[in-house]
Amino acid sequence: MQLTIVLEQRFRQTPDGRCWTESTSSRSFWSRYLTVFDGLKIVARVHDVSTVPDTWKRVDGDGVTVAAVPAYVGPREFAVKALRVRSAVARAVADDSALLLRVPGMIATLACTAMERRRPYGVEVVGDPYGVRSPGMRSSALTPFLAWTFTRILRAQCRRAACNLYVTGQALQRRYPPATLDQSNEDRVVGVSDVELPDAAFAATDRFSRSTPPGVDGGQRRRYRVAFVGALEVGYKALDVLIEAVATCVRAGLDAELTILGTGRQRSLFEAQASRLGLSDRVTFLGSVPAGEPVRQQLDASDLFVLPSRQEGMPRALIEAMARGLPCIATRVGGVPELLPEDVLVAPGDAGELAAKILEVAASPTLGARLGAQNLGRARCYHEKLLQPRRVAFHRYLRDITEAWLREKRTPLRVSSRWMGQPFRARTTRST
Repeated sequence: MQLTIVLEQRFRQTPDGRCWTESTSSRSFWSRYLTVFDGLKIVARVHDVSTVPDTWKRVDGDGVTVAAVPAYVGPREFAVKALRVRSAVARAVADDSALLLRVPGMIATLACTAMERRRPYGVEVVGDPYGVRSPGMRSSALTPFLAWTFTRILRAQCRRAACNLYVTGQALQRRYPPATLDQSNEDRVVGVSDVELPDAAFAATDRFSRSTPPGVDGGQRRRYRVAFVGALEVGYKALDVLIEAVATCVRAGLDAELTILGTGRQRSLFEAQASRLGLSDRVTFLGSVPAGEPVRQQLDASDLFVLPSRQEGMPRALIEAMARGLPCIATRVGGVPELLPEDVLVAPGDAGELAAKILEVAASPTLGARLGAQNLGRARCYHEKLLQPRRVAFHRYLRDITEAWLREKRTPLRVSSRWMGQPFRARTTRST
């Protein structure tokens, strides 16, 4: 059976028809679905470009295809292309493949309205639309209404889904619950991160067991290195708060520098902020860094990882930093409290509290070493060999209920089964 997966991500397509990404969503990422399904069709926005940088990775190929949706950025462009976007999504979900929606997202919402009413689908809940009303986000008079609307839509999608996968253990489940917890089948509702951590992602030993403390290289003092990884597209990653906090730390006497991995439309705003605060020589924008070893090298060269987000699901960047044995500071949002202890969590949007916490960790190499060791141990719970079997079981459940629905659909005299919002009751065959 084929799988159609609908998501909000944007890809680039070169004239030869191949699709590319600068993120972790390359062809290797999609292999996890092909363990169960014979092929995968990705429904996503696609920009046509003449070339892509050498560091970008291929998305399609070897059983993975991309059904291109006309690309748009923001509500204004969507309004212009709405009819074309709706038509492309409807065509993409019109077949009899298994259907999986990565939510929240407008493309997934359009897929819900276009699909056959009784068609089963699964959801992967990877984020929280409530974040659009977080303090410090760019807002308008419509922001509260949009947050309310998108939250209600996601709740409805989760209630109607035949099976639900959440990237958190509890946080997203509480806000966007499934219709029911089917105790008879634990594969129907699961909590499993979508992070990808093979053996190479983990530090061999506690990075702070080395003889030189943070801020020292070869016996020579250097600046205390703070790392940030995230897209600079929207304000919820709160890089502005981190830059302000670093400025406060420098004024307090910490010889610190900030390295930023990621790019996006708001980069120029953050560069201007750093310059205005006198941090031009202390803030480095590396732009898009290829996933995997290049990112790990930057993390290994750092003393502290900070994720100041105003809202999150289950941040992959944070788990990846923990796997390198880095001490980490983050905000008390989304699934973050499932990863880090309370003593390294701060309130979102509070640059003063964040600066105080950075100064506290930087002042104590012993504390940093302890936090790094704890993080490395915690990250091992997210090893690919532990997560993938749970994903496979979920995908098998989706495949089986889709096959059962198709059998029922093709039987002329069938007993109608009401199953949106409850576990499918038709007989299924579980694969081993």
